[in-house]
Amino acid sequence: MARVRLSVAERREELLRAAVEQIEARGASAVRIADVAASLGVSNALVLYHFSTKEQLVAAAFAHAAESDLAQLRRILGRRSTAERRLRAAVRWYAPTGRAKGWRLWIEGWSAALRDPEPRRVAAALDREWKTALAAVIGEGVAAGEFSCPDPSGAAWRLTAYLDGLAVQTTAFAGVRGGPSRATTLRWADAALCRELGLPDPAPAPVSGPAGTRAARSQTSS
Repeated sequence: MARVRLSVAERREELLRAAVEQIEARGASAVRIADVAASLGVSNALVLYHFSTKEQLVAAAFAHAAESDLAQLRRILGRRSTAERRLRAAVRWYAPTGRAKGWRLWIEGWSAALRDPEPRRVAAALDREWKTALAAVIGEGVAAGEFSCPDPSGAAWRLTAYLDGLAVQTTAFAGVRGGPSRATTLRWADAALCRELGLPDPAPAPVSGPAGTRAARSQTSS
């Protein structure tokens, strides 16, 4: 059966979806132009017509996947609600155990950025968009008197750095015994946001285990 002739935009979209799948399966460093071409039953030359190097393909695939998460972040932050509610919703969605789909691709993108300038440029631009969007809503909340934060930009940097670190840990060590539960990581994410906004933590960490018991006794006796 003959392949349907696609427009340039449709073919590019098809190649990017295939590249995302191959990067998820093989990793950004191991994926080849030939892998993407073979997955679609097309020639290497066709892939290279749209993306002249593997680095360009990887960077474009990363941006393609990450943009869907950015679009969802914008929708959450653009809701008609208080800044605090919007930020809490965004953090819970963005948290490693939330519903964001692109964590593995973000990590692969960061890995590629260590070696190649094109993925580094794309990753840096996307990362700035995340931080700028969060900082803007934090600034709105400060202006409305909802909470106190003297440095919205710095708060956005610290918050995303904390969540990114959690994501690397939970994604790289998924399934390893002893890791935090989904409920725990979400509570940690909420607590990190509260610290940045000067709000009380609504669900403080439970004190348990020998070390926790000692700490509780110490606090009680002090």
